[in-house]
Amino acid sequence: MVNVILLFLGLVISPSLMASLSVEGTYQGKNLYVQNPMDDEGFGYCAMKVTVNGDIMPVGTNRGVFEIDFSQYNIGIGEPIFVVIEHNDGCKPKVLNPEVLLPQSTFVIEIMTISNQGKLEWKTSKERGKLPFVVEQYRWNKWVPVGEVEGKGGEQINSYEFDVTPHSGENTVRVVQTDHSGLKRPSKEVKFTSNTPVITKSPAKVKNEIRFSANGSPADTRYEIYDAHGNVVKKGVGSKVNCSNLIRGIYYISFDNSNEKFIKN
Repeated sequence: MVNVILLFLGLVISPSLMASLSVEGTYQGKNLYVQNPMDDEGFGYCAMKVTVNGDIMPVGTNRGVFEIDFSQYNIGIGEPIFVVIEHNDGCKPKVLNPEVLLPQSTFVIEIMTISNQGKLEWKTSKERGKLPFVVEQYRWNKWVPVGEVEGKGGEQINSYEFDVTPHSGENTVRVVQTDHSGLKRPSKEVKFTSNTPVITKSPAKVKNEIRFSANGSPADTRYEIYDAHGNVVKKGVGSKVNCSNLIRGIYYISFDNSNEKFIKN
C-alpha cells in the first residue's frame, strides 16, 4: 500500500517539478548551443532531456554548455526542426544561438528572363529556407516593390513567374529576398522595352483630381504623390487621383516613368 501511495504522489508531483523550453526553425547546417545552469538546489544541471523532432538526444546534458548536434539525425538542409529541452522548474537553460535555425537567403539564380509584355520567369536552386521573393521594378530613380512570390525552399530547381505591369520605354526588373539579417539580397537585373504608350497627366494646377491619359484616352498607371517634405501622401494604380483632401501647396508626382511637380489650389 505504501508503494502504491508513493507512486501516486510521484505521478502527481513530478509534472510540477519539470518544465520545458522549445525552439523551432529550419536546418541551415549549423548546430545549437545551450547554456545550462545549475539547478536551484545546486545538485546538478538544469536540463534533463533534449528531443529533436521527437527523437531523444543520445548525448547527456550534464555540463554547463552543451551542443545539440543535428548531424546525428536524418535531417536535410531546409527541413523543419523542433527542439524540446526538458528542465527543472526552478531554473531555465538558454539557447545561445537560436538564429541558426532561421531561414537564410541562399538562392542561386539558374536562369531569369522577361518578355516584352512583362512576364518574368526565373529558376533557382539551393534555397535553404522558404523566404518570399519580392519583385522590384526600377522607376522614378529607385527600386519599387511591385509584387511578391512565396519561395518554395529546398536544394532542388524551383520555378517561379510573375506578371510585371510595364511602364513606357525601357523597364528594369529584379527579385529580392530579405532574411533575418535584415539585408536585401537581390538577383541580377533583367530588362525589356515596352510598347506601352507614354502616359501624361493633367491639369498642371490641380483642384479636385489628377487625370492620366495616353493617346487621348484615360490610362491606368502606378503613381505616388509626395508633399514638399518628401512624405508620400497618396499612392496607388488608376487613371485618376482624388486630390480634394490635399491642402494647398507644392507637390511632386511620380507616374508611368516620369516625375513632375504640380500645384494644388
